[in-house]
Amino acid sequence: MPAAQTIAIVLAAGMGTRMRSDTPKVMHQLAGMPLVDHVLAGLSAAGITKATVVLGPEMADQTARFAPHNTVIQTERLGTGHAVKVALDAYDPSESDVLVVYADTPLLTTETINALLEQKRNDAAVAVLGFRPDDPGAYGRLITQGDQLESIVEAADASTDELKIELCNSGVLVANGQKLGAWVNALKNDNTKGEFYLTHVVALARADNEACVFTEGEVDELVGINNRADLAVAEGIVQNRYRAAVMAAGVTLQDPASVFLCHDTTFGTDVEVGPFTVFGPGVVIGSHVTIKGFCHFENATIGDRAVVGPYARLRPGAELDEGAHIGNFVEIKNARIEQGAKVNHLSYVGDARVGQGANVGAGTITANYDGFNKSKTNIGAGASIGSNTVLVAPVNVGDGAITGAGTVVRKDVPDNAIAVSEAAQRNREGTADAYRAQKKAVKESNGKDS
Repeated sequence: MPAAQTIAIVLAAGMGTRMRSDTPKVMHQLAGMPLVDHVLAGLSAAGITKATVVLGPEMADQTARFAPHNTVIQTERLGTGHAVKVALDAYDPSESDVLVVYADTPLLTTETINALLEQKRNDAAVAVLGFRPDDPGAYGRLITQGDQLESIVEAADASTDELKIELCNSGVLVANGQKLGAWVNALKNDNTKGEFYLTHVVALARADNEACVFTEGEVDELVGINNRADLAVAEGIVQNRYRAAVMAAGVTLQDPASVFLCHDTTFGTDVEVGPFTVFGPGVVIGSHVTIKGFCHFENATIGDRAVVGPYARLRPGAELDEGAHIGNFVEIKNARIEQGAKVNHLSYVGDARVGQGANVGAGTITANYDGFNKSKTNIGAGASIGSNTVLVAPVNVGDGAITGAGTVVRKDVPDNAIAVSEAAQRNREGTADAYRAQKKAVKESNGKDS
């Protein structure tokens, strides 16, 4: 049975009280994307396109965001078995297998999903994903006989000998869709927590003489997120995955551990990234780009052969064309820096266009906000903006125009014109010593008074 004939049930109704947050647990982000979206993306990568997401009542107003997937609300949180029952009551799995996964276990790989599905197809009614954590602790244990799975026992209900078993239950399983409904309906809640455990499906299947099997996954991909510490552990794992993937694709990370990537960060080839660089959502980097480190990017596009940093910030809407240079302590927001243009140090360029080959001097500011409106600055091709220029938007600086250092540009500057706004300089010769003597006397006088 191909993956396309497998439907998924994603359990996402957990309260997440240990997160200590107003945000539902499954909506906390990992590499810039909610946990539940990581799970759905993993299913899609495995070829599973149909899923039912089981949500808690507090997420009833967010069902539309999961389209085209189905959603159901588990109004009473009575355990994993009850959550699956709610999903099956709403949507008939028909002839499909049913894969049950968890929204707070977002690191499950495509390879492991496919291995579990393949194990199920070997004439079994149920296949369970197990793993071997360093500390089995409160995990349920898989009771096996040879390559067959006999039952799953929760840690709270396990005997001393059963607690010695190292093979643990991840919670992930796949079962025959036609039979799963009957087994779920037969679940009892006669346990220490008074919940309906999905794990007891295995014992019910074995009682019906159905074959149950298991396969093992890696510990790192089965990290469950219950609190902020777990979230940090998962972030570290996913970052290492992303770093390894981009380096394998031709990106140099000078200090991989200090570079943080987003789920959708895109690189061309032969990109060099310096240390302590953060890529937020929506960043696209071309080829042969040099990023000198200590930079922060978000919803920005960097063209081929651009040079950025160190200590640069590209905010949403920043676009660098081929060969653009952005230097240290420069912030770009909603602005296009055209081919070969340079903004090399200590400047803010927002709501602007910097034309091809233009040069923006140190300390330049585009004054784009008047307290009510954002206005645009347009700097023409080949223009030269002097250091400490303030461009009061809306304003245009023409092609080839020049602004003098310290100029405040309030009116449009024509092509090839020079704009200056400085007052005439006066030199008062021979007065410096007298000035210093006066200041010294005042300081000494103040010291005596105190």
